[in-house]
Parts: sequence; structure tokens; C-alpha cells
Amino acid sequence: MTTHSSDSGCLERALDSLRGLSVGDALGSQFFVPDNRPLLGGRELPPAPWQWTDDTEMACSVVLVLAAHGRIDQDALAASFARRHDFDRGYGPAVTRMLRRIRQEGADWRELAAALFNGRGSWGNGAAMRIAPLGAWYAGRVEQAVHQAEISAYVTHQHREAVVGAMAVAAAAALVADPAGAPRPVALLDAVTELIPRSAVAQGVRRARDLLDYDDVATVAAVLGNGRRTSAHDTVPFALWSVARNLGDYEGAFWSTVRAGGDVDTMCAIVGGVLAARREWAPPSAWLERTEPLPDWVPEAV
Repeated sequence: MTTHSSDSGCLERALDSLRGLSVGDALGSQFFVPDNRPLLGGRELPPAPWQWTDDTEMACSVVLVLAAHGRIDQDALAASFARRHDFDRGYGPAVTRMLRRIRQEGADWRELAAALFNGRGSWGNGAAMRIAPLGAWYAGRVEQAVHQAEISAYVTHQHREAVVGAMAVAAAAALVADPAGAPRPVALLDAVTELIPRSAVAQGVRRARDLLDYDDVATVAAVLGNGRRTSAHDTVPFALWSVARNLGDYEGAFWSTVRAGGDVDTMCAIVGGVLAARREWAPPSAWLERTEPLPDWVPEAV
């Protein structure tokens, strides 16, 4: 796939973020394996190759749609999610059922997403886990990033908290990738809070800002959550705390995040995608080499 020349810089940034997301996702998921957990103490890497999960697969569709349309087209995004859905990547059961019905029956994503969880919509972290590359695409245009993240979330997650979680992550990535320079830690979290609606996610990000002086990951995770409940408000605040605590340090951010436990692949995917939105904050090349390559249907920058 080729993109309009005006979008090439956007795509390069989105791909940088996507690679960072995939490494965080794939390496983080290795620590669900009991034999690998003792490696955490010495920051030792588990055996390669590292396979990524649904976090990366769905993020690839976000980048694909941005490259094709220059924005989020909800129908195209739903179609790509459904077409690329690989059950073995660790999708949740509700989203799996939804995507299978779209693919096999031609069902309308609007009706399916709205009907989830007795009509409340999903408040899971799935919309947030995949969205950092969109924030990178809109580097320095943070209001557009937030708006497009909101649109993207509704395809699968229509609960307010899930939508706001995606908005918060996209805002953070757009701010980190800003060509004028990334904000400092407090300014980053303050800006995210100002850009998203009042919600449990926003309240959590404010708490994260107040905890930036804490070194104890376990304490911070106990206050903010670590994704164990797989909800947006149990995931995004700690992930953005880890980003803010480790600006410019992908490795440090990864090890800090994975030590919190919980939904480690998603937490590390968010952190990795936000930090890598700034090219000089990319994951180590040796980590990229050990990570499963992105699928061949992901567009390339021209």
C-alpha cells in the first residue's frame, strides 16, 4: 500500500510507535510464563522469539486504516479487525464473538458494540492498548489525536471509560511525538488530564501525576491499578505514570511496567507505543530483532 506524500511523515511516526508497541506487547507477554518470572529480578531477557498478541494485531489495523484514509474510518477499521482476527492472539471472548459475527454474518459493528455487557458497552482496555500509533500519526496535533481516538474506540468499546482511556493514550503519544519537543513528566500528565473528559480514567491520571515522586512500583500499582481487571481505568493511569517516570528510557520504562504485574502485555504495549512515538526513544535494536516481525499487510512508509 502507498500513502499520499503528505501522510508519509505521519506514517513513519505511526510505524515507529507500532514497533515500540509490538516489542512491549511481545516481551511483556513472555512474563506470563512462570519459568520466565525469575528473570525479572536481574532484568534478564527471556528466550526469543517473542510473539505479540491481539494488542499488536489490532494496532496494525489502526495504522492500516490511517494510511489508507488519512483518518479513522470506522467501517474500514471494523472490517480490518474482523478480517485479521486471530483467536490465538489472546482476544477477549466478547470481542472474539463480535468480530466473528462481523466476518461470518456481515453483522453491524454499531449494534454489536453497543449491545456488549447488557447495553453498557465494554469498559475494557482494548481501545487504549492499540491506539498509541494514532497519537504518533497526529504528533503535535493533540486535539485531533484525541478526537480520532474517540472515533476509533467506538468500533469495539462504547463505555465512557474505555473511550476516555483511548483518548488519554493517544493524547500522550501525540504530545511525546510533538516535533517541538516532548513535555516534561508533570506537564505531560497535566496536559493529558486537561484533554480528556471527566471520568475515572482522568481521576487516575491525576493521581498518577501526584505519584511521580514515588519509586516503589508496587505501591503505585496498588493505588492506580495494574490492568488486572482489564478495565481502562485500571490500566491507563499506571501506564501513563510509567511513561512519565521514564521519558527517553524505553528499557527502564519496560522493566518498571512489567514489575507491576497484572495485564503486563497490554501495559507494556501502551508504554512502549507512547515512548516509541518519538523515534529517538525507540526500543533497543536487539529487542526488535527478537520480536516477531509485523505482518506483511502493514503499510510501509514511502
